[in-house]
Amino acid sequence: MPMTNYFTPNDLIRFIYHEMTPAEEAQIRMQLAADAKLAAELHRLTDVVSMLDDAELQPSETSVNLILEYSREQIEEESHA
Repeated sequence: MPMTNYFTPNDLIRFIYHEMTPAEEAQIRMQLAADAKLAAELHRLTDVVSMLDDAELQPSETSVNLILEYSREQIEEESHA
């Protein structure tokens, strides 16, 4: 009787980011070929990872202003020391 492997979404993320051993990758590839539901979940997670990788994150204007103000204060303190 063949052994059934159960892969979690975390395993699929590890697969996407190539963080598995070659043996684990081989096992998951075999399971993906046999399990349409697992393959669909991999496809969904691959899309999510792609969207996250493409996202351009920008700090808020308030955050930038706070950092700049802190920097100005540090420069001013150093010049008076």
